[in-house]
Amino acid sequence: MTSTILMAFALMLVLEGLMPFIAPAAWRENFRRLVQLSDGQIRFIGLTSMLIGLVLLMVFA
Repeated sequence: MTSTILMAFALMLVLEGLMPFIAPAAWRENFRRLVQLSDGQIRFIGLTSMLIGLVLLMVFA
């Protein structure tokens, strides 16, 4: 169980690092736009991301 969680965390780090590695200018611009969003908008994006992740886990697990 612990090794699975660590592997999932490692994969998340790899995926998170792809955008700044491949297209740093686009990543910077997206981050600049993200900073301008309100707290509610950022929370909605986070909630949506978590729900999509949970659905994918239920479908593929």
